[in-house]
Amino acid sequence: MFRSLTVGLVLAASFVVPARPPAVPMPSSESWVAPLSTRGRYIVDRNGDRFRLRSGNWHGASGTWNGSGDQADDANHHAGENSHRVPLGLDRAPVGRIVDGFREIGVNSVRLPFSNEMVHDTRPVSASDVAANPHLAGLTPLQVYDVVVAALTGAGLAVILNNHTNTTRWCCGVDGNERWNASQSATVWEADWLFMVRRYRTDPRVVGADLYNEVRRSVWDDPNWGLGDDHDWFAAAQRVGDRILTEANPDLLVFVEGINWTGIPVDGFAHERPTLAPVRTLSHTLTRSHKLVYAAHFYGYTGPRHSGATGVGETSDPRYRDLSPDELRTVLRNQAFYVAADTGKHYTAPVWISEFGVGGREETNAKERAWFATFVDELIRNDADFAYWPLVGWHEGGRGNGWALLAWDRAGNRIGPYDTADPDWRGEIWRRLVESPGRTGQIPVAARWSMLSPDHGDFVQSLRMRAAGDWDSGARKSACPDGQRLIGLSSTGNRSLCTDAGLADPWAPGGAWTQVTDERHVAGGDWAGGYTKLQCPADQLLIGWSVRGATVSGALCARASRALPTNGRTVWFDRGDNRPAADHGDYASGHYKGECAANEYAAGIAFTRRVGARQGPAALLCRAL
Repeated sequence: MFRSLTVGLVLAASFVVPARPPAVPMPSSESWVAPLSTRGRYIVDRNGDRFRLRSGNWHGASGTWNGSGDQADDANHHAGENSHRVPLGLDRAPVGRIVDGFREIGVNSVRLPFSNEMVHDTRPVSASDVAANPHLAGLTPLQVYDVVVAALTGAGLAVILNNHTNTTRWCCGVDGNERWNASQSATVWEADWLFMVRRYRTDPRVVGADLYNEVRRSVWDDPNWGLGDDHDWFAAAQRVGDRILTEANPDLLVFVEGINWTGIPVDGFAHERPTLAPVRTLSHTLTRSHKLVYAAHFYGYTGPRHSGATGVGETSDPRYRDLSPDELRTVLRNQAFYVAADTGKHYTAPVWISEFGVGGREETNAKERAWFATFVDELIRNDADFAYWPLVGWHEGGRGNGWALLAWDRAGNRIGPYDTADPDWRGEIWRRLVESPGRTGQIPVAARWSMLSPDHGDFVQSLRMRAAGDWDSGARKSACPDGQRLIGLSSTGNRSLCTDAGLADPWAPGGAWTQVTDERHVAGGDWAGGYTKLQCPADQLLIGWSVRGATVSGALCARASRALPTNGRTVWFDRGDNRPAADHGDYASGHYKGECAANEYAAGIAFTRRVGARQGPAALLCRAL
């Protein structure tokens, strides 16, 4: 959860990780079949039925300590709520009762934050820290996390693992947790993710990996989306997402949150909350392209260019709660909802609003209340997947932090959004959200459009070609995910577009492929006079290509799953864009692009080696399917 920018203390730990105790089965609460995947803008279960994430955040395992003072003192924890390094509330209510509460209020999935420090923390949890769950005393925080995961999935809830922080403390400011590699190496971060995914691989209701929370500026540096340095969140998410799917669990959904903040939050300096806006021109393509979900966070007290701070770090920019309903709708679309709303694009994917929330019974700010109702309207309007922050909190006499939907006092008494004796103004709004109909049932299989971006190195997303080894040593290579074919190229910049439209599995059984480096397969006439033509053999189609510097090096072709027609046309794009009317998104912003139609396949690339001429791709040979 985003908070005002404050300088914090960085913790570090490296310990032996204990074994995971066995899961305890519990009754199911909702009919759905794992694993989950995506079809266009929707998440679906194994049967292809829509599974809308009606989620909440059960925080605490990632830490609640504010970063200064005695960690044992509740006063030094966010809102005075000390989680004791485990999911909040285990000192006040049995884990099963907490999970039952989630089901009662309509939650079908839980985002479960953890810190990298927690993964390695061998300090046992004391009896008082888990007073309502004495069987957890003496376990490590990770072992307690195991029990919580088992309780959630045993009750039929889906669990999304969320790497919230590096260190076990409250998020999110200038606190040493700004990036996945802020207070640890990227190597450690990736290893911890592989460890956590493998740990829960046998539990099919652990359905997703939410890679990192609220990537943002540190004191000196901004994160970026695609620059190729060690602050490149696009590249880091791409790499660890692929590693999770290829090395740990191919069934998981991979959740990539946008960038939460860049720039200095001072009037007169550039600053903004990019969120998912960069996805429009640079989207991820995983080795399993039906496993990607994008995520974003929204709170009324923050804004598109407002950090959410008061005092230091506060600017004169409007907060989300200051916007009119129409203004808010436009901003939300531009920052996040367009990713799901724009169908048939290279960036089309489900969008999960993985954090939003507001104060409860004690919230007196009329703008906050109005914003929450309007924001929920937009979640319903967009049929969005969502996760409220937070699910669990403390109360005494019905009063406390107030943000949580469910809160327990020291005696174990619970208050919730539907209580009548002490009404919560959010109750009816929450009910309206969780009971909103949305799309249900079978979701048709949608054509996939995927961009390849070998901007800083190889971008080979075909598992078959990865297994084949280095098929063009010394060149920068790209290849479509298995099941897709190359259909568009840019004249410079080396980016390209893949699809499975019209031909669901273009590769023949056995995966035969050919690297073409000369004109030996050119047949049927000179389709690009004066240009070098790399043409696939008969009954093969383009699935990738390679470059050396700015010059085309080779075409990668695969034998098709059926015989292919040979009649075709030349699509030139060295002097302008030449794409079909059906726009699949700008996959090479600022560069000319050429693209075959959806009912065609690309069979060749033309380019020139003339001195002084642009030596990137100039034309595609497009043939009817």
